[in-house]
Amino acid sequence: MSRRSDLLEFAVLGLLHESPMHGYELRKRLNAALGVFRALSYGTLYPCLRGLLDRGLITEVADTAAAGTAGSKRARIVYELTADGKEHFQDLAKEAGPTAWEDDTFDVHLAFFARTEAEVRLRILEGRRSRLEERLATIRSASAKNRERLDAYTAALQQHGEDAAEREVRWLNELITAERNIPSTPRATQAGSPAATNPTTGNKE
Repeated sequence: MSRRSDLLEFAVLGLLHESPMHGYELRKRLNAALGVFRALSYGTLYPCLRGLLDRGLITEVADTAAAGTAGSKRARIVYELTADGKEHFQDLAKEAGPTAWEDDTFDVHLAFFARTEAEVRLRILEGRRSRLEERLATIRSASAKNRERLDAYTAALQQHGEDAAEREVRWLNELITAERNIPSTPRATQAGSPAATNPTTGNKE
C-alpha cells in the first residue's frame, strides 16, 4: 500500500472509532476536517472501505431508519468498527516515527491525539518541531546566500515560507509545553492535548 492509502485507512478507522457512519458522511468528514483528503473521491474511499471489510476491521450494518425517509427506497449502509478494527487503530496510533510528522501526515495524526498515548503524542510533536526547525534553518541559509540575486516576488515567497515555519514552531512549542504539564493519570493520558489553533489551517485541533 502507498503511504497515502495507509493514511486514509488510519483516518477512516479513526473517524469510525468516534461513531458509525455512512460512506457519504465519512467522505464529508474526511473532506472537511482533514485537509490532505479535500479532493477525496468515492472511487478512492470505497476501495479502502472494501479492503477494511475484507480484513474484518469494519462491518456493514443496514440503516433501516434511513429507508423510511422521504426519497429513500432502500436502507443505506452504515460502517462500524469491529473489535479487531479498534485494536488495529490503536496499533496505528502508537506509531511515532518520521512518517507521523511529515507535511501530509501530521495533521491526520494530530486529529486523533485524543485517542493517542501521551508519550506518543509528545514524540510526534517533538519530531514535527525538529523537522520544522531544520526547514527554517535551510530557508534562512538560502535567504542569506541568495538575497542579492532574488527578485522581489521570489524574496517575498521565501519570506512567507520562513514566517509560516516560525509560526508553526511557536505553536508546537506551546503544545509541547502543555503536553509536559498534563498530569500523568490514566484519564489525562486519554484526554489528548488541549485544543489549539493550527497555524497552517487556522482550525481548532
